[in-house]
Amino acid sequence: MTVAHRTLIIVAHAPALKNNDDRPTAVVHAMERALPGLRLGWAMSEKEDLIALPQRDEWVAANMANGGFPFLCNDDDNHLVTVAGLENPNGLAAGSPPHFEIHADLPLDAVCITGAVDVLAGVAEGARAVWGHATPSGYGGIVAQQFRHPGDELHVPPHGLPSLKLPWDMSTPEIPHFLGWLNYWSAAAAKALGFPDPARDSELLSRARRTATGGWVVQLTDAPLDLDNPAHLDTLKRTYERFPEIGGREAP
Repeated sequence: MTVAHRTLIIVAHAPALKNNDDRPTAVVHAMERALPGLRLGWAMSEKEDLIALPQRDEWVAANMANGGFPFLCNDDDNHLVTVAGLENPNGLAAGSPPHFEIHADLPLDAVCITGAVDVLAGVAEGARAVWGHATPSGYGGIVAQQFRHPGDELHVPPHGLPSLKLPWDMSTPEIPHFLGWLNYWSAAAAKALGFPDPARDSELLSRARRTATGGWVVQLTDAPLDLDNPAHLDTLKRTYERFPEIGGREAP
């Protein structure tokens, strides 16, 4: 995996939206605070033309539908930033209800890499997420191959990574489904994972940040995760070994 011409994908998983929920605007404001100069003040028409939104916050509040909020972006084709929210009909674990899922895309450049921790923390905290992640585009294809489907007699994920349970087979919604480059774990998720353990997590803590609500953003590698880099792959494998609960490999 190389990082050229790719984007940084941020996803956060949170409880479903309620009536008059202010979390969508909180997410948008958090992104704008994290990336100086960013203004997510445009939407897209059915003809895929940009529409300026002078009263953006009011527009978002008025256009929340189907458990999410519409696509927003900045007006910069050379540095495009986007965000949208949707209701995922699947729960975060077996028997759990549908959830609110936020997706943001950033250019994988020096500015956004520097601000990525702040963006992930802001999006996740604004959404009151259970857990989330930030990963370079293309990484999702690797994760998809880690999930073991019914009938898979011999499941060998790429790069020697572990097999993971499908999300709807997880035992508890607080456990992340997989590891990303940056990982947001709410206070509940961190507790379920037993993080931090000072005796075992010194390396992870050197790149981790505590959030205002008691959660954590845990960064696996200094540069965006690149599985063609042996050091990055080794870090990812060791982190999976440290947290066997992730992906439902071992009950918490």
